[in-house]
Amino acid sequence: MYKIQLATVDDIPLIQGLVEVIWPPSYKEILTPEQITYMMDMMYNTNALTQQLNTLNHQFNILSDEDKPIGFASYSHTNEPEVYKLHRIYLDPSYQGKGAGKWLLLQVIEQVKAKGIKILELDVNRFNKAVNFYKKMGFSIYKEKITDVGNGFVMDDYVMRLPL
Repeated sequence: MYKIQLATVDDIPLIQGLVEVIWPPSYKEILTPEQITYMMDMMYNTNALTQQLNTLNHQFNILSDEDKPIGFASYSHTNEPEVYKLHRIYLDPSYQGKGAGKWLLLQVIEQVKAKGIKILELDVNRFNKAVNFYKKMGFSIYKEKITDVGNGFVMDDYVMRLPL
């Protein structure tokens, strides 16, 4: 059975371990190995995760199957009072397509709704197969954006929104 635990800075090594398992296979079709390595280090180094948890107030949910961590999601407020941003939702590839990602996303949606938020927003690579998953979950494309992430790399994303 799935369960969620709220992450703290003590869970940073666990999050980093999940990223090592999840990121390379999830992005190998759409990003170069160099960009994957660069972005993993940029977003998931200990200092970056500490800042996300402690300064930026990202809520991290770690998803476990029984006692085995299999994924995570994080979200936070935005500059728009009624909009929260889903920064990431990742699942061990061996669990993809089995309902675990949907379950995790639904938990996030319920947590955000409980805060009185009206819109959940996310960025997803335009070529990521997850776009279809988000559409099935009720998200629609709000706009497109290209973000320079440094080192000559960009993120070519859809911004998708779900009315709550």
